[in-house]
Amino acid sequence: MDITILGIESSCDDTSAAVLRNEVLLSNVMAGQEVHSKYGGVIPELASRAHQQNILPVVDRALKLAEITLKDIDAIAFTRGPGLLGSLLVGTSFAKGLSLSTGKPLVDVNHLQGHLLSPFIKEQGKEKEQPGFPFLSLLVSGGHTQIILVEEPLKFSIIGQTIDDAVGEAFDKCAKVLGLGYPGGPVVDRHAKLGNAKAFKFSKPHVAGLDYSFSGVKTSLLYFLRDKMEENPDFITQNIDDLCASFQSTLIDILMDKLILAVKKTGIREVALGGGVSANSGLRERVVSEGEKRGFKVFLPEFRFTTDNAAMIAMAGYFHFKTGRVSDLSAVPVSRALDYKGGL
Repeated sequence: MDITILGIESSCDDTSAAVLRNEVLLSNVMAGQEVHSKYGGVIPELASRAHQQNILPVVDRALKLAEITLKDIDAIAFTRGPGLLGSLLVGTSFAKGLSLSTGKPLVDVNHLQGHLLSPFIKEQGKEKEQPGFPFLSLLVSGGHTQIILVEEPLKFSIIGQTIDDAVGEAFDKCAKVLGLGYPGGPVVDRHAKLGNAKAFKFSKPHVAGLDYSFSGVKTSLLYFLRDKMEENPDFITQNIDDLCASFQSTLIDILMDKLILAVKKTGIREVALGGGVSANSGLRERVVSEGEKRGFKVFLPEFRFTTDNAAMIAMAGYFHFKTGRVSDLSAVPVSRALDYKGGL
């Protein structure tokens, strides 16, 4: 029997709605928010206001592109967290309203589960190989850096994570101190493609086990620039490509060292990437090359599924709904402190 899921995502600054039938994506609509670029980061109040404006037309468009109506869906999946509380409230409230008006069940979704399960999204007319269980997932974003053991569609365990900052924060900090604007990751990546990754060296942390740390490498960059700018006020402008390439290479080295160690420790030979930083070209190239060299298989997400999107929320909702797990109107958004034990 077919299962059709309407997914709603509003955890940060992108409003998105998607329709999924079984594991096949029928539509995925997104509305971004340009207002934040001039502030150097997402302003929560502005984000929630923009979600209120965008969510109805986005959901309506997703249904029309999928050529269905609300009567045709089996459940409504929505992001409960983690994320910005005001943004989450908009998506949660809208989903509850739809549920009340249509009688369709609700499925609350952990946003991070969506990223983990995005490799299972199929597109109409396209062949796609999916990872087998168990597999390892490197989840890298502005708020999270984790290595996760995925044993089953809804059974996960974190085996490594950052003890301070996320790698996405490090990219944003780099862009900010170099005067490159927000969001930092894409613009640093563009400059890095033109630079020499071995031009400069930055300190790497020494953290036991599979955990990460990125606060030290950010500090290393700040002190390095401070000293160089005292010698030459034009140092950043004259070396922008090499700075981005060297800093990005350092971050990728840190990520890959622990991921390779996780493959060795677990013996698992299938690895997937997820989260916004998984769009970074240097990271994608490096994980593929390491996989070829060390004999593990790599599953890279489509670029449009690396950012926050409702397709992955619908995918997670589909797996939950198949097991009979639904939520009720008492479910409230949670900004953080979510786990992976079958739900939230």
